[in-house]
Amino acid sequence: MATLKDVAAESGLTVTTVSRVLNNRGYISEETREKVHAAMKKLNYRPNELARSLSKQSSNTIGVIVPHISHPYFAEMISNIENVASKKGYKILLCNSKGTDQKTREYLEMCTSNRVAAIILFSAGVSVEEFSGSNIPLITVERFLENGTASIECDNLQGGELAAMHLIEKGCSRLLHISGVSESSMPADERAEGFMQICDKRGITHYEVTTNQEQYDREEYYELLEHTLETYPDVDGIFASSDVIAAQTIQVCTRMGIRVPQDVRIVGFDDTRLAALMQPQLTTIHQPIKEMATEAVTLALNAVEGRVIAKRTLLPVTLVERETT
Repeated sequence: MATLKDVAAESGLTVTTVSRVLNNRGYISEETREKVHAAMKKLNYRPNELARSLSKQSSNTIGVIVPHISHPYFAEMISNIENVASKKGYKILLCNSKGTDQKTREYLEMCTSNRVAAIILFSAGVSVEEFSGSNIPLITVERFLENGTASIECDNLQGGELAAMHLIEKGCSRLLHISGVSESSMPADERAEGFMQICDKRGITHYEVTTNQEQYDREEYYELLEHTLETYPDVDGIFASSDVIAAQTIQVCTRMGIRVPQDVRIVGFDDTRLAALMQPQLTTIHQPIKEMATEAVTLALNAVEGRVIAKRTLLPVTLVERETT
């Protein structure tokens, strides 16, 4: 079986240089990386990840804990995080907590025992105090923790304001907001706050309906949406707190004979690929998913290297107008 010395001899480099490439330490030219990777491929060399993590006290792995890998928002976020991490010489350890605090705790423990370099957490229910003794950087996305290493959020308040202003500018006068899960407090709650502030300022009639954890876990809102549209038949503008909810709202409207956008205009939130694939295409608030993923990985690795990083990062959102308005 090939060794580190064999790779060094094959690539014409020193063992130290090969080791720096494998451990992503210091500046390495692209030419040097290519030589090492070509030698590894030729010799079928596989680094011993366990040995490397023991010697370094951490691995070239970032733990990523999400509540639902099937949700379009998290699917796109994971894909972008993996892409950025890979370019920086890191792998990801993906954990799907399925929205339960217990599984999140178990995955935090697993990441710690596997000596991950850092953790990127998407979760609302677990206190960071349970994790404070690990000394592993903890980056949270769409959740701010005073004791966390750093957090990244989009400007949810701005998103709610943009949605309300757009619907009003389109002539809507009776608005409805379908908000996120009522059982937990998250930065996304500010979407409703921004929406209501604009409606109150403009003197616009508005209603708010909250979703629950079961609907979020199942990604199924049809029954709630049918009941809501029957309860508020005069609504002519809807702001949904996610593209998934907005997509199902369009389906329910179609079944009930409500035309989109002639009878009711709809704005979603996230701007996942789903928004452009549905019919009619969805007007939505663009959340900078790619930029948030890049920032999460960058903050994590800067923290690993002991650099000073921003405690809280807030990224702006924009409105993307399509056919539903």
